[in-house]
Amino acid sequence: MSARVLVVDDVPANVKLLEARLSAEYIDVTTAYSGAEALAICDRAECDVVLLDVMMPDMDGFEVCRRLKSNPATHHIPVVMVTALDQPSDRVRGLEAGADDFLTKPVGDVALIARVRSLARLKLVTDELRMRAVTSKEIGILGAETDSISDTGRGGRVLVVDDRASSYDRIVSTLATEHAVEVETNPADALFRAAEGNYDLVIASLGLKDFDGLRLCSQIRSLERTRGVPILAVAEADNHARLVRGLEIGINDYLVRPIDKNEMLARARTQIKKKRYTERLRDNVQMSIEMAITDGLTGLYNRRYMENHLSTLVDQSASRGKPIAVLVLDIDYFKSVNDTHGHDAGDDVLREFALRVRKCIRNIDLACRYGGEEFVLVMPETDKAVATMVAERLRRSIASEPFAIQQGAKSLEVTISIGIAASTGATDTAAAILKRADQALYQAKRDGRNRVVPDAA
Repeated sequence: MSARVLVVDDVPANVKLLEARLSAEYIDVTTAYSGAEALAICDRAECDVVLLDVMMPDMDGFEVCRRLKSNPATHHIPVVMVTALDQPSDRVRGLEAGADDFLTKPVGDVALIARVRSLARLKLVTDELRMRAVTSKEIGILGAETDSISDTGRGGRVLVVDDRASSYDRIVSTLATEHAVEVETNPADALFRAAEGNYDLVIASLGLKDFDGLRLCSQIRSLERTRGVPILAVAEADNHARLVRGLEIGINDYLVRPIDKNEMLARARTQIKKKRYTERLRDNVQMSIEMAITDGLTGLYNRRYMENHLSTLVDQSASRGKPIAVLVLDIDYFKSVNDTHGHDAGDDVLREFALRVRKCIRNIDLACRYGGEEFVLVMPETDKAVATMVAERLRRSIASEPFAIQQGAKSLEVTISIGIAASTGATDTAAAILKRADQALYQAKRDGRNRVVPDAA
């Protein structure tokens, strides 16, 4: 995977050194010599990761990072601060400005490349979700950026995996001021607990007594239910090689003992904020998908989805030698409801009708609003005789109890007409079945409505 890295430093020699190191690993490098230039490049979405020097004239790295992270267009871009400052307070300041990591000069080649590739992989996932979420904005769903920028990263659920009481006690006492923290001392149970616990962050010790901490991290990352949970690894200062390996297998961040409490809090906040942002993106994408395939008023599937899905269901039924039935339903004299009582009353009837339909069908059946007051039910593995019984039960359910309108102030008697068709063999098509059911519906309406009519095929 090739990453586009922006190197920002006011000293040309430093820029050339980092550029040479990254280019040797086939990473595309863009350079900037001031904070303003870096902001402009990021605004144009021309980089995947920013390597940002702290000590620059005019605008230091902390301010550049703050501006990137407060801008909805750039706040998702990972920022690594590269500086000679090596005090914990400096790292905390950078993390609180929004930095994803803080590397101290001189930076080793292995650590640099591993960090860049790790952050670029994470951004690739985020970019895919952001691209899909564009549709959400176009149809009126609020973007995830505003909430993410204002998110403090506090109030998360954290699982600490550590078998040394002296170690996890210090971690828990620090994190408990901002988060709900649980401890798992048995690494063999940690994966199951992480999968069941809906955690926002897992902090895993790489110094477990009888268990490989990196293997646990790899298992957490590979399991579907925990794939999106950020992992913060904790290691001894001389465990540098294992930390680099951890970045390669998917840990999100790390802490080196002795742990600075403020740095731990800052790194935990950063990871929790990222997880929440990703979840908001996924939720928006899911919502946009649901809006694209469902009817907003009734919550049933819409015509476009039904027509696409019906063909698949008919083909499956034919290949398995199973019948499939289609019912076309029409609310009798629905126009008079709108004309007499208003469109709000009509909407009340449609919503209640959808609820009653759901109660009369199985989970495998497909119910959709075909248009106006017309609905379609698709019933896999159902022949015409059974479909007729279901249709009669549904017709009686509609006719037996009046529909409340105007918030219960009035009620209306409602009836429906139903036409039924079923597959006749392997050569039958979705369009033909639907057409026969529609013709049967018109026969039901000609015969006086409030009745079920199967087709003659």
